[in-house]
Amino acid sequence: MLRIYQGLLRLYPAAYRLEFRDEMAWVFAQAQADLHHGLIRRVGFYSREFSGLVCGAAQSHLRYLFGFHDWLPFRRWNMRPEFRFPRSTVILMCVILAGVVLAIDKAKDIVRMKDGLPPGTITVWDSMLGSVVCALLLVIAMVAAVWGILFALRRTGMQRLDNIQTWPEQR
Repeated sequence: MLRIYQGLLRLYPAAYRLEFRDEMAWVFAQAQADLHHGLIRRVGFYSREFSGLVCGAAQSHLRYLFGFHDWLPFRRWNMRPEFRFPRSTVILMCVILAGVVLAIDKAKDIVRMKDGLPPGTITVWDSMLGSVVCALLLVIAMVAAVWGILFALRRTGMQRLDNIQTWPEQR
């Protein structure tokens, strides 16, 4: 089966094949060696590996033909180097945070009504918490503004580290 797998590796573009062929064959051989003896497990393993190899080869050819990394932009199971989670996650996290804050506020009103206070009564702890939250939001806004200025000037740490050469120049 290893020879069949190595033969199917020829489906990949030449540059990709030269770079990853040995490593892919080694990983396949290791996984095959760890395979338990059972016909159903073997069939499942070989079908997953061979279909993954054929799909990966097709994706590699499309990347080389069209020059972009994700030939299906709606796929979420490929990890992209630009960010670690979809951008919509930030919006959903904000909606969830707003829901939690509203639930806490309603719970405070229920506790106040239980204690005999009218709903919406501001206690000392609520005003102190509001001050802390306002100060925290102000600090976050200032940090975001400074980072935005540094990003516009291309002086963030990430941008400066991008220009560092970590290997010696060849002569």
